[in-house]
Amino acid sequence: MTDKRKKVILDLMEADFYVPMKEKELAVMLQVKKEDRSELNRILNELLAEGKLSITKKGKFVKAKKSDKELIGTFISHPKGFGFVEIDGRDEDLYIPENCINGAFHKDTVKVALITGRSGRRQEAQVVEIVARGLKRIVGIYDKSNKNYGFVIPDNTKINGDIFVPTERSKGAVSGHKVVCEITDYGKDNRKPEGKIVEIIGNVNDPGVDIMSIVKGYELPVEFPEKVMKQAENVSNEVSEADMAGRSDLRSLQMVTIDGEDAKDLDDAVSLTKEGELYRLGVHIADVTNYVQENSALDWEAKNRGTSVYLVDRVLPMLPHKLSNGICSLNEGENRLALSCLMTIDKRGEVVSHELVESVINVDRRMSYTSVKKILEDRDEDEIREYEELVPMFELMRELAAILRENRRKRGSIDFDFPETKIILDAEGHPLEIKPYERNVATKIIEDFMLIANETVAQHFYWLELPFVYRTHDTPDPEKIDKLNTFIRNFGYSLKSRQEEVHPKELQKLLASVEDTPEEAMISRLTLRSMKQAKYTIDCTGHFGLACQYYCHFTSPIRRYPDLQIHRIIKEQLRGKMNENRVAHYNEILPEVAKHASEMERRADEAERETDKLKKVEYMEGHIGEIYEGVISSITSWGIYVELQNTIEGMIHVSMLPGDYFYYDEESYEMVGQATGTRYKLGQKLTVKVNATDRTSRNIDFVIPDEWELTGTFIED
Repeated sequence: MTDKRKKVILDLMEADFYVPMKEKELAVMLQVKKEDRSELNRILNELLAEGKLSITKKGKFVKAKKSDKELIGTFISHPKGFGFVEIDGRDEDLYIPENCINGAFHKDTVKVALITGRSGRRQEAQVVEIVARGLKRIVGIYDKSNKNYGFVIPDNTKINGDIFVPTERSKGAVSGHKVVCEITDYGKDNRKPEGKIVEIIGNVNDPGVDIMSIVKGYELPVEFPEKVMKQAENVSNEVSEADMAGRSDLRSLQMVTIDGEDAKDLDDAVSLTKEGELYRLGVHIADVTNYVQENSALDWEAKNRGTSVYLVDRVLPMLPHKLSNGICSLNEGENRLALSCLMTIDKRGEVVSHELVESVINVDRRMSYTSVKKILEDRDEDEIREYEELVPMFELMRELAAILRENRRKRGSIDFDFPETKIILDAEGHPLEIKPYERNVATKIIEDFMLIANETVAQHFYWLELPFVYRTHDTPDPEKIDKLNTFIRNFGYSLKSRQEEVHPKELQKLLASVEDTPEEAMISRLTLRSMKQAKYTIDCTGHFGLACQYYCHFTSPIRRYPDLQIHRIIKEQLRGKMNENRVAHYNEILPEVAKHASEMERRADEAERETDKLKKVEYMEGHIGEIYEGVISSITSWGIYVELQNTIEGMIHVSMLPGDYFYYDEESYEMVGQATGTRYKLGQKLTVKVNATDRTSRNIDFVIPDEWELTGTFIED
């Protein structure tokens, strides 16, 4: 019956006399009874979803053109009622007007139909089918507004509206509890979504509840399942003679780990000697796969987590601590199993030969970045005396790292040196200090050595033509580069590109040109925003940012699953076990491994950013009314974002800019005063006052202080 009705509608639209009609007009023409109108709506939506109909800007139905294709993506809701749909491979999101959402909820996978005849800048579309629900649970504050029911106010400000919870499904929660709410009905046609509370995290003001709410909101796994913990407990605390059998014994090599002071999972050690003009660099990586067998409970859990998550007050490890801080950690003075990448590098920084081996190692000293910096940069006498036997190797490391860095620079590798944030908390999780965490000579040495090892391993396996997981970074979209080029011409800079593609060396030259200029921060940020996101893939398509053809993640198997996965492949190849069946096996599983790992990496990054933002807001609560120096880091139609020297970012709303009515000039990326012509530019230094904070939205509001607040002199009008 449905097919017949679809045919009637399609035949009507093919008729010469048909003009585009709205749903009500179609109902009248087709003589659909009032009680059957919902059935007509369903059939029209099915035809839209099948790509047989499309809908105009004015909501009228027409037969779809052959060129129209089915579009499926992720719905992102907006608090004001409208939304967007993100579609893989499409640079710009689709705009979904409020009356075209059709019951879609934040993060749903939806099928959409383009709305033709658009007049706005962004392509509009209508949701025609909800393919899969994205959010099953949300985190929020419970509000017991009535004895029979309450509401959960979502932490995620993108979710439009509250979740209705009957009292019998509230799990005894009271107003002010942070809760996890499972959605039982997503609502539609002005009916609120409904849910049931499945977990009470704690009172909103209890220590740690704020971070745990973010953990639960991103559905980050915290506790390990019992089966996983049992497997971890059964792992030996020491390396046995049987484990070491058949491995290259590198315990006589002088080697160190160099990490942050508080690091506990040490998965990389380095060794270095020099013979004539050749450097012998060893990068030794913990052999985690010796303890995490394929398809074991440990392996499935690690694959599911994808990565360790480093939040401001805790680490959610990919592997249980028994492994990550114990037998897999390259602890000083302990025999450890490793996969070693042994490279011979010439004075130009080229790897002239290399070998990958299963090894047994023993780290001489556990070094910190601070200690190595004291030795190499500060020439601290006490530190030099303490590590006297290692100082020549550290000097050699600095020498080789500089050669490798210069080699990367010559080929066009792009180095964004934005300071990371260091947030220091008290025992209850309150922020005491927030400051930039700068890279130093020691962090750069380790970075340079890990990069060359990752490149070497990726190139080795590319030419073996075996299944592998690569780390790739695609060339930026020409449109974004064109926009960047248009903007930087205002400052006398330009980019050269051929055949719609820019070479990374051009971006590197640009960053070098703006170094130590007032516009450096602004142009660096815009350049970064013009680039794509790196991801894991099974195809070796190159890494644009590093300007290299071959790259992978080999150096962190304790905290990243792709590294652990390729270790397994490397060992099978070294042992001669990579037969036809194993190749077929990896060809089957690796696409999903790469896709899932990329998704988990993005989830971890977002959660880490959210916890940082939360603590920054909490820190600034104690500094309302204080005045700071900052730099304009971003400009939008709704306001100016200013970043302070301690990396905290806040916004001056456009309505709070003094002395004029301001508008955003998209061509120049500036906020412009309509009457006075006053301009606020990216990278401009600005004095701001902390005006307000909001933990729920994680926003910090700045204003521009009055003159008397800066000088301390109040002048009456």
